Amino acid sequence: MAREFQRGHKAKISDLTPGTDLYVGVQIAAPGLTFDISCFGLDAHEQLSDDRYFIFFNQPKSPEESIQLLGAQSGDTESFRVTLDRIPAAIQKLSFTATLDGSGQMSQIGPGYIRIVAGGEEVVRYAFTGSEFTTERAVMLGDFYLKDVWRFAAVGQGFDGGLDALLKNFGGEVAEEEAPPAAAPAAVPGFAPPAQAAAPPAFGAPPAAPQPAPSFGAPSAPAPPPAPQQPMHAAPTIAAPLAPQTPQAPQAPSPYGQPQQPHQPEFGQVPGQGAPPAAPFGQQAPAPYGQPAPAPYGQQPPVGMPPGVPQGVPQGVPATGAGLRAALQPYKETATGQRWTPQNQQLMRVDLTMGGAGVLARQGSMVMYQGKVDFGYKSAGFVGRAVGNATGQEMQLMRCTGRGQVFLAEEGSHLHPIELQGDAICVSAESVLAFDESLQYEVRRVEGHGIPGGALFTMQFQGTGTVIVKTHGTPVVLPVTPTTFADCNAVVAWSAASQVIVSSQVRLRRNAYPGHSGETVNLQFRGAPGNFIVVQPYEV
Repeated sequence: MAREFQRGHKAKISDLTPGTDLYVGVQIAAPGLTFDISCFGLDAHEQLSDDRYFIFFNQPKSPEESIQLLGAQSGDTESFRVTLDRIPAAIQKLSFTATLDGSGQMSQIGPGYIRIVAGGEEVVRYAFTGSEFTTERAVMLGDFYLKDVWRFAAVGQGFDGGLDALLKNFGGEVAEEEAPPAAAPAAVPGFAPPAQAAAPPAFGAPPAAPQPAPSFGAPSAPAPPPAPQQPMHAAPTIAAPLAPQTPQAPQAPSPYGQPQQPHQPEFGQVPGQGAPPAAPFGQQAPAPYGQPAPAPYGQQPPVGMPPGVPQGVPQGVPATGAGLRAALQPYKETATGQRWTPQNQQLMRVDLTMGGAGVLARQGSMVMYQGKVDFGYKSAGFVGRAVGNATGQEMQLMRCTGRGQVFLAEEGSHLHPIELQGDAICVSAESVLAFDESLQYEVRRVEGHGIPGGALFTMQFQGTGTVIVKTHGTPVVLPVTPTTFADCNAVVAWSAASQVIVSSQVRLRRNAYPGHSGETVNLQFRGAPGNFIVVQPYEV
């Protein structure tokens, strides 16, 4: 059970939880007011000597990611991830604060809290209300501080001067901002998550078996996360520490998710320094960073890290940055609203919710499916097995039924959907991957004295539906003419109305000598205009 703290209460973190990977949630709200919730990483003198440890909406994580801003989730207005054993020794205190953005006073807020969650379970909570404050516009809610071990203290101390007074208390100052033109605020987007972004996930469920220390986990949300807040800033807040900085100016982070005003220095940056670094890997470089829409959370690489490395996503959460999405965009599932849809040259998608009838597919050709799909064995019967064994046209099939989508492929073969509308097509059984169960199919014989065994057999499909033909490589479709010939080992399919004649080049005089061309048996196709043959660049 979580411990309830009052203002001024303190405790060792080790007495609250053995874990060091913690979730910190803050809930604060008032009608018509917006709040900035931040974390200040302070040194032993409780000063902001390194502005990279001022974690707020415009700088969502520290360089080594020991402090990360996660956003609203699990009923919290704002949340953080704090990994205590990764915080550098120079940082001795973490102060979590809330400041009003705009007019108002802290006395107007409703019931709120700051809480610590370890392994998905809340371990401590400090609750407060507006009655504890009067005219304050900024408040320090709680502190993590290092005193031989890490400890937590419920603070609840306010400042009338708002963010300015808070920064001065920590040894920082607010840099003067140039007044923007009258129309400029409309062109500067405020901080807000993308409108279509999914709710931030909870990080890790509590382990099923006892562990030495709980892993980081956000509490499960009793209700859907609140809608994204309205933009909280018309222009970024610029602050810099009073203490002089070392010459390592390039380590100052660029703004997160928001373009800077022209010639405006970044947080903690001396005016006159260079422009912010280029856009992260995977984004278009010509457009200014953050335009036309705020960059997705976690896409700004931290200082000292090479561009192209996914950053800003807490451990255990798959990276979903703009660069990754752009790289995977060409491979997204294609849904055309039709029953059969090629996903690429080697993958076919069939939607069983359309058409009503089931699908017969080669056994083992399913690579993935979605929805409620049943797979059953399709028996050919005694006669079918006998004919298949005798002719070489046996197909080992499975029946796919239900409501869902099935993805089919086989050994990287190229797949081609052929739609029949009452007509017929001849296809070798070896070249058939799947077909609609509504089609009729039978073994057809092509006679010829020059073919080994005396005959050539193929499968004939007829009716209304689609048959998926697989080929080795990209085939060619040729119209049937009186001079069209094809190798019987390379031909894949032909229109059933075509007349097939076996053409043999075996001659007694030629056979009297050793060796031959290897092209002794061909098929000649004849038929009316509109007939075709399909030939692959491969001989079976």
